[in-house]
Amino acid sequence: MSLLEQIDKDLVEALKAGEKPKATVLRGLKSDIKYAEIGGKKEMSDEAILEVLASAAKKRRESIEQYRQADRSDLVNKEQYELDVIQNYLPAQLTEDELRQIVTDAVAETGADSPKDMGAVMKVVMPKVKGQADGKLVNKLVQEILAK
Repeated sequence: MSLLEQIDKDLVEALKAGEKPKATVLRGLKSDIKYAEIGGKKEMSDEAILEVLASAAKKRRESIEQYRQADRSDLVNKEQYELDVIQNYLPAQLTEDELRQIVTDAVAETGADSPKDMGAVMKVVMPKVKGQADGKLVNKLVQEILAK
């Protein structure tokens, strides 16, 4: 079953169960996918759909951060719920320790020895962790490791 079929199936189940917030999130995801499909003028593969979902998750994380700073717990809870629904369709996220190991291996592979080599390390790391780690965290870890 493709990812889009799974989202459709879950949307029908949410509607039947009367879970309006979940149905709203799933409809929004379907809309994002359709918009990306039209923009790309091609049918979406599961990999392309994962990119759309990762982007949606990133938007939710950023919103959560901003709402926390504004002390809006009601909106934080709403965005967190949406993020939880989206994460059900994303691959499992790497832990910080796993990510640190991947970055360390990439630094050794590229022979990077200073922060100016960050671009080379990021080019090696990002394809390996695509959809499994937040880019900001990867960036932070690369900077931290190269600074040593």
